[in-house]
Amino acid sequence: MSTTTADMSPQSPGGSPSPASYRIHPKAIRAQRNRRLLIVALLVLVATVGYLVYWYTHDRFWIRTDNAYVTGNLVPVAAQASGIITQVLAEETQFVNRGDLMIRLDEHQAYAALGRARGRLGEEVRRIASLFINRKQLAEKLRSRTARLELAEHDMDRYQRASPSGAISKQILQNTADKISSLEAEVRETQAELDSLDAQIGGTTVTEHPAVDLAKHQLIEAHLEYARQQIRAPISGYVAKRKAQVGDRVQPGALLMTIVPLDHLWVEANLRETELQHVRPGQQALVNVSLYGSKQTFHGTVEGLVPGSGSAFALLPPDNSTGNFIHIVERVPVRIALPEDELREHPIRPGLSTVTSINITESGQSVWTSLATPSTAEYETDVYADELPTAETMANEVMAKNLGVSDRGAAIESWLDQEGQGERIVPRMEHANRLAEERISPNLDRTRERRDRMPSSFVPPRSPDLGSTTRPLTPSIGPGSGSLGPEAGRSLSRQRFGVETDEGRRASGIGRR
Repeated sequence: MSTTTADMSPQSPGGSPSPASYRIHPKAIRAQRNRRLLIVALLVLVATVGYLVYWYTHDRFWIRTDNAYVTGNLVPVAAQASGIITQVLAEETQFVNRGDLMIRLDEHQAYAALGRARGRLGEEVRRIASLFINRKQLAEKLRSRTARLELAEHDMDRYQRASPSGAISKQILQNTADKISSLEAEVRETQAELDSLDAQIGGTTVTEHPAVDLAKHQLIEAHLEYARQQIRAPISGYVAKRKAQVGDRVQPGALLMTIVPLDHLWVEANLRETELQHVRPGQQALVNVSLYGSKQTFHGTVEGLVPGSGSAFALLPPDNSTGNFIHIVERVPVRIALPEDELREHPIRPGLSTVTSINITESGQSVWTSLATPSTAEYETDVYADELPTAETMANEVMAKNLGVSDRGAAIESWLDQEGQGERIVPRMEHANRLAEERISPNLDRTRERRDRMPSSFVPPRSPDLGSTTRPLTPSIGPGSGSLGPEAGRSLSRQRFGVETDEGRRASGIGRR
C-alpha cells in the first residue's frame, strides 16, 4: 500500500500538517518549466517567421539608415568693401527679403574716393580732347607752311626762267633757295610733331582713348566701392549666426551673418557602400524627422549620388599606401529632395536627424544622371544688377560734361571733312553740322583749295564731340609717303631746283673762282 509524500510527512504537535508537507515534486517543476520554455520557443519561432515573411515581402526592398540629416543652402552674407560698421538692421531668427538693407558701413572714405575718381576722369577727358585740338592746330600750321613752301618754289621757277636774261640777280636766286630749304625744314618739323600726336591719339576717339578708358573704369570701381558700403540681403530667408557688431572694421570677404531659406531643404543620407548597388535617382524615399517622430513622414525623392565618399573630400584624406591600413566600410552621401508643400506644413531646420528609407524596387534612372537643379530663388540674386549700369551712366555724364568745350572744333573739323573728302564722308553729329553752318567763316574757302596738296598723314578717328575722320592710314614719312621727312629724300621741287641752279651757275659763271 503506497502513500504520498504529504501522508508520510510528520505532523505538528497541534495535529496540523507541517510546511514540508506542501513541497512540489521535482517532476512537476520540470514539467512546468518545459511548458514555459515551449511557449517561449513557439513565440520566438512565430516572431522569426513573421519577421522573415515581412522581410521577404517588404523590408528587403527598402534601405534604411539613421545616418541622415537635413541640410540646405546656407547663404553667407559677407562684406564686399572695407569700412566700419555703423548700423546693423537684421537680427538672428528674423526673416529678410531679398534686397533688404542689413548692414551699413561708414561711407565717408568711399565718397571721397568717388569724388577723386570723378575729377580724374574729367581731367583725362579734357587732356585727351586738347590733344585732338592740338592736332588740328598742327594740321593748319602744316597747311600754312606748305603753302609758303609752294609759293617760294613758284617764285624760284619764275626767277630761274628770268635769270638768263639778267632780270634776276644771283643774290635773289640764292636767297630764294635758302628760303626754300628753311621752309622744307619747317614742314618736316611740323610733320614730325603731327606724327607724334598721331602716335598718341591715332586709331581712337576721346571717349575710347586708353587713358580715358582707364580713368572711366577707376570711376566705376570707386562707385562700386561706395555703393557696397550698404550690405543688402542677397536672397530671402531667416538670419542666423550674426557676427556683425557696430564698430567692427571689416574687410572684403569677412563673414557677417548667414541667411537660411527654409522652403528648400533636402536630406543627405550617408549609406554604406554595400547598400548602394540598387540605389538610383528617381526612387521614392520616406523620411521621418526626429522633430516630429513617427507622426509625420516626408515623401522624398532620390535626386542623385554624391560622386565620392566622405573620406575622399576630407581635409586630410587617409593614405592607405603607408601600410597602416584598417578596412572601414565607407559611406557615400545620397541626396534626397523633400517636397515644398510638406516643408511649409511641417517646418524643419538644417541639421536635424532623420530616419530615411529608400524603396529600391523602383527602377529609377541611370546612376549617371541627377535630378538636382539650381532652379530655386537662392541660386540667383539681382541685388547687384543696378550697380554697374549706374556707374556707367555716371561716367558717361562726366565725360559728356567735360567734352562740351570742343563743340566748335567739332563743327569746323566736320565741315572740313565734308568739303574735302566727298564720297567718303562718314555720319557726323547733328549739332556739329548745325554749328558748322552757323559759325564757319566763308574765308575758309581758300583753305579748301590747298587741301588736296597737303602732305598725307594718318588722321585718327574722332569721337562725335570732335568730329570724325575720313582720311586713310598712310605713311607720313619715308619713301613713298609723298610728304617731306628726314627719310623721304629730296623733294621733286628741290631736286628740280638743284638741277636748274647748277645749269644756271654754269651758264652765268656763278661759283667760279
